[in-house]
This record gives sequence, structure tokens and C-alpha cells, in this order.
Amino acid sequence: MNDPMNDPMDGPMNDPTNNRMNDPMNDPTNRYRSPVTDTWPVGPVPAMRPTQRDQREGQVLVATVRRRGRVRRKGRVASAVLAAALGASLAGCSSTGGLRAEQERAAQTAGGKAAVNTPRWTFAMVTHSGDGDTFWDIVQKGAQQAAVKDNIKFLYGHDEEAQRQSQLVQSYIDQKVDGLIVTLAKPSAMKDVVEKAEKAGIPVITVNSGAAESKAFGALSHIGQDETVAGEAVGDELNKRGRKKALCVLHEQGNVGHEQRCDGAKKTFKGTMEKLYVEGTNMPDVQSSIESKLQADDSIDSVVTLGAPFAATAVKAREQAGSKAEIDTFDLNAQVANGLKDGSLGFAVDQQPYLQGYEAIDLLWLYKYNSDVLGGGKPVLTGPQVITKKDAAALQELTKRGTR
Repeated sequence: MNDPMNDPMDGPMNDPTNNRMNDPMNDPTNRYRSPVTDTWPVGPVPAMRPTQRDQREGQVLVATVRRRGRVRRKGRVASAVLAAALGASLAGCSSTGGLRAEQERAAQTAGGKAAVNTPRWTFAMVTHSGDGDTFWDIVQKGAQQAAVKDNIKFLYGHDEEAQRQSQLVQSYIDQKVDGLIVTLAKPSAMKDVVEKAEKAGIPVITVNSGAAESKAFGALSHIGQDETVAGEAVGDELNKRGRKKALCVLHEQGNVGHEQRCDGAKKTFKGTMEKLYVEGTNMPDVQSSIESKLQADDSIDSVVTLGAPFAATAVKAREQAGSKAEIDTFDLNAQVANGLKDGSLGFAVDQQPYLQGYEAIDLLWLYKYNSDVLGGGKPVLTGPQVITKKDAAALQELTKRGTR
């Protein structure tokens, strides 16, 4: 993600009114399009003489849009992805033919090339992520690799402030993207713009947060974990460990998913649980707030953080406070896996962010290609999964490559 791109952006990302990106007259991939776009043939990709753009099939364009719509970086991902992810939906009629076709698609994908011959649609993802959140790097990686496989041009924007997140979604609607993936951490601020996308004929998938609002807002599916169920899993695990008093640290005020996590944990936890609100964009403040709380109340025997980057900060706060409280967390990254292995962390609750990004692209592609919808009106769950020290070694290599 940090490699510089040599290719220019298709349009200035800092201009929300720019819609040149999806203008069919400017898209050289239109030579692949059929007059009837819902009847693309199934089978091996026909041989074509590669153009300069074709030779860049392995590159996924990422526009990481920061505050005020300014582009901060471009990156590319050209790596192997799961060979069998396309599944049997595109397999040939006979067992031999189907296997051969699948092997051909796997080889193309492993080489950074699309495994399908559908049009080069443009899908955009807009999340509520702040800067430097490793969780969303993993979500992006999943989306990027699925985009390579599905011949998708992938765009990404984020802003932790809900109104600006809504504005980013509107900018992609104005650019006439072919599909949208959004998070609903603060649903009321996103409701109108999601409905605008639906009215514009742009299919929407919600991920990570907003499971309860997704269907009501008109989204096709929601991919993520049920935050209340995930919180209940934390309460159960704390009970197993004999904990009596826990501190639930919320790093983003107004995030309904975070409230649901703490409330779910409190529901099943047989001890007492308090909430501590901190400013998640200021790690020194997070550490001092936790440290002060632990110093003031030595009966706290467990601290639950709601994101992987905050777990290490909580460990430092515990050390400075001279507390013996166990540090547990939601989500997983390399640092958390190491902490589980060395015992500085007790357990983690993983919701598989890579899968959230990957499946979001795949579900939009399936809808555009075959009008498929998963979930039956219910969320497509990617978690929760409680991870402990015994699981850490197996996950360390996966976290190092940035997919767990």
C-alpha cells in the first residue's frame, strides 16, 4: 500500500463534482462490453492483445481521501489472492471443464490479473476510519485483492467525522460509480446520502457498523459482526476468567457499534462494568485516562479496549499505574497477536476485517453480474471469534502479511 503509483488518477479527488471518472467515453475498457451487460458469457476469457491499460490489471487504484477531500497517497497492490474464491458459480458444465476453467482463473488472479471478463466497474468504499487505523488497512487489503480478481476499479475514502464521511459518499455518487460500500457508525448522518445512492441506481453494501439500520436504509446486505453478540461473547469470556470488575474503554463517542459492544458485555458479565470515554485520536490522552482510572480504583481487574491499536496503550497504562488488571481487546493485528503470545494480553475478539472488505467487493460484483444477494435481509456475519494465547502462534504470520 505504500508503493508509489506512476499512474495518474482518473479525475481530481478533491473536486466532489467531478464525474469524468465513470464517463463511458473515457473508459477504454468499453471494448470489452456487450450491448446487453447482464448476459456476459461464462467460460475462459477470450484471448486479446493487451493494451497498456491491460498490463496494469494487477494494480488497484486507491485514493485515500483525508479531511477536506485532499488526496494523501496512492498505492498499488499486486499480489496473489485466494485461488478458489470465485467458487463454483462460474464453473463449466462438466467436472473436467469446470476444473480447467477454475485453474485458468486461479492462474490469472495469482498473476495480478482479473479472473473474469465482466466490465470494469468502479466500486467506492467510504468508512468512518481515522488516520493510521490498522484495522481499516486490513479491510482495504481484502477489498483490493477482491477487486483485482473481479476486474474492479476500487476507490477508497474515509473520515471519522460523520458529516464529512457523508460528503465523500455524495462525491462518489456525483462521479456515478457503479457500487458503494459504506459504514454506518453514525447512522443518522448517513441515512440521506445512502438513500440518494439508491435513488441514483447505485447498489450499496454496508460493512462493519450499522447492521440494524442497513436494511432500513435500502442497502443490499450488511457484512460484519453483530456488535451486541460480540459484546456478549466478551462478557462470557470474562466470566470464564473469574473477573469481577471491568473497564470498557470507548475511543469514539457517538459510535453506536461501540456502545453496543460495551452494553453487550455488561449484559452477560456477572461482575460490574464501567465505561470510560477517551479521545481515540490522542493516544497519550488515552493512556493517561486509563492510567488515572486504574490508579483511582485498584479493584478493576480487567480493561477491555474496542480496537487493536488501543490494546498496547492500555498495557502501558497498566504498567505505569502498577495495576494487575488483565488487558483484553476487540480486533486483531500483529501487535495484538504478539501480546497474546507473550501474555501481556488476555484475549481478543476478532471480526475478520479482511473478509469484510473482500466480501463487500464480491457481493457487489455478484449483484451487478447476476443479481445475487446474500443474507436474506440479515447481516452476513464475519465474527465474533474469541482468540487466546493458544491461537496466537498460528495467527502471527497472517497478521504480519496484513490479512488478519
